[in-house]
Amino acid sequence: MSGKLYLVGTPIGNLGDFSPRAIETLNEVDFIAAEDTRVTLKLLNHFDIRKSMVSYFEHNKYASGAKIFERIAAGESCALVTDAGMPAISDPGEDIVRMCAENGVEVVTVPGPSALISAIALSALPTGRFCFEGFLSTSNKSRREHLEALKDERRTMIFYEAPHKLMRTLEDMKNTFGADRKISLCRELTKIHEETVRTTLGGAIEHFTAKPPKGEFVLVIDGAPEPENEFDLEDALCLVEKYRAEGLGHKAACKKAASETGFAANELYDASINK
Repeated sequence: MSGKLYLVGTPIGNLGDFSPRAIETLNEVDFIAAEDTRVTLKLLNHFDIRKSMVSYFEHNKYASGAKIFERIAAGESCALVTDAGMPAISDPGEDIVRMCAENGVEVVTVPGPSALISAIALSALPTGRFCFEGFLSTSNKSRREHLEALKDERRTMIFYEAPHKLMRTLEDMKNTFGADRKISLCRELTKIHEETVRTTLGGAIEHFTAKPPKGEFVLVIDGAPEPENEFDLEDALCLVEKYRAEGLGHKAACKKAASETGFAANELYDASINK
């Protein structure tokens, strides 16, 4: 192993989730870049891993990131880890990955636990399409703008939130998305007190008003409902007849009416034949 960056996923709570490949990688790299070396040291000690570490987090990422890259470019192998979960996800590690990619340095992923993927799997909300929005800003203006931009988002949305900010976040979300919007609140994932609350934004506020929130949260929110079609089938068929009367062929008239009404062209074609 040489001249590579390894993105190593670490447990989000339960140490039993740390993979054999991740342990092997940390044992074999030249050094480890850690978000908090004190947290990572506990992990290394648990698995009897002896390896030198350097600190790499949001407030030293530019100075430390350049030094880490220099060592990798010179031929050393580095494992990048966060306190919990996959590095480079809502994390300054993305800057080192970009630096390596732009300079032809190989980046290898050693997958591990992910709070956002675990939460959406638990949510009982649609999982086919979703967007990860990370943490909301502490600035009132930025928070409002962020949520307002998502008002019509139809994909399931995932946010991270700390317990002391949860109620404020839920109130802001209720004001933007409505009290009846479905939400799944997952806290302390993989830990002893893991809990998933599936309710609405209004229900979540009631729940955590009565039971003050504890632990780190992942919020999974249902997307906006599909807009109602302002045309019914009879309206669409009238448009088909109108365009046919104007000289369009049957299929062309159905296609044009479909583009304006939201119905499928073949549905309009079959319905107009059987009318």
